[in-house]
Amino acid sequence: MSGSSTSDQLVRSGEERDGPLLITEDEELLDDLLRLCAAAGALPHVAHRPPPRKEEWESAPLVVVGADAAGRLSATGRRAGVIIAGRDADDVAVLRQAVAIGAERVLALPDGERWLVDRIADAVEGAGPPALTVGVIGGRGGAGASTLAAALAVTAARTGERTLLVDGDPLGGGLDVLLGGEQEKGLRWPAFAESRGRVAGGALAESLPRLHSLRVLSWDRGAEVAIPPPAMRAVLAAARRRGGVVVVDLPRRVDGTVAEALAQVDVGLLLVPAELRAVAAARRVADGVRAVLRDVRVVACGHPGPGCGGGPTAEEIARLVGLPLAGELPWETGLLEDLARGRVPGARARGPLARFCAGFWGRARGGGGGRGGEPGAVTAVDAGRGAEPGPGGAPE
Repeated sequence: MSGSSTSDQLVRSGEERDGPLLITEDEELLDDLLRLCAAAGALPHVAHRPPPRKEEWESAPLVVVGADAAGRLSATGRRAGVIIAGRDADDVAVLRQAVAIGAERVLALPDGERWLVDRIADAVEGAGPPALTVGVIGGRGGAGASTLAAALAVTAARTGERTLLVDGDPLGGGLDVLLGGEQEKGLRWPAFAESRGRVAGGALAESLPRLHSLRVLSWDRGAEVAIPPPAMRAVLAAARRRGGVVVVDLPRRVDGTVAEALAQVDVGLLLVPAELRAVAAARRVADGVRAVLRDVRVVACGHPGPGCGGGPTAEEIARLVGLPLAGELPWETGLLEDLARGRVPGARARGPLARFCAGFWGRARGGGGGRGGEPGAVTAVDAGRGAEPGPGGAPE
């Protein structure tokens, strides 16, 4: 092929991981493979004239060989991760060539395109454990779910954990605003409203605003955009594949889109202020969440104002709501003023909010992390003993 092929127009920014090695002289096939690599968020190397150089062959995370070139690879050493792609997966000659070079699969295009996109993305992104994913839901309006979600994400990122904070509530005002990053460049939810199928995890993260050492997927300041369930499914699946930690701030009403988010959450935290009306509201929220998510736990919190010390205890709240207790979050004096001044939630390292978050992550990691892990309960001692006094809670 000439030196002006499509592959020569791809520019590496230094942020992307190396994609697969493509080996073919079939221009039409190469264009298809380049398109599939782009869909997987991968930048490939192309060997137009087989066989490839030894170092290319051995170091590539995946090798995709055109059926036209498979017969000229007999001298290359065997390696894992070789796919032969062509137009006819039942061609006997191609099947023999696949056996000769140890290919794992012979794939016919276009029928096998979706499979190949997933295989390329898996090879590029790696196959490590999925992110430990925590959903935060308010037991009633204004309980402080957004503040707790942001503080959990900030605390995880502060320890060096790869962290993504997802704003799942279009009416919440925007987590980027809460973190002081509404002017930060990067994509917001409306850009992903049409997402379907496989979204590349690395490309997703790099496209989002980076605030306080974490990535944030929030809403823009325009009119509300409904996120279809398939888009939520695709985006959260991409976020989880990168590993680390994902925190999702969720609304109280469980519709189809929220159900898709809950289906990918490992543990849900239901934030319930220490007042009877909040407990009654939280019971209704819990019923909807438990229909989708098995592991839901109560975080008992306080609230500012007269009579704030006369509510039910954390243990009583958990019993009344019918959920296990994840911990008690004492009210943090001065938190409202800190947020008004642009200080991020959990910034006070010795404050109740930061202590609760650090205790939760410590117990969660101790439980193994990732889907199927069992983050341990965070006790009242872990959450806030020795910090500023007062009943538990955090503002929205």
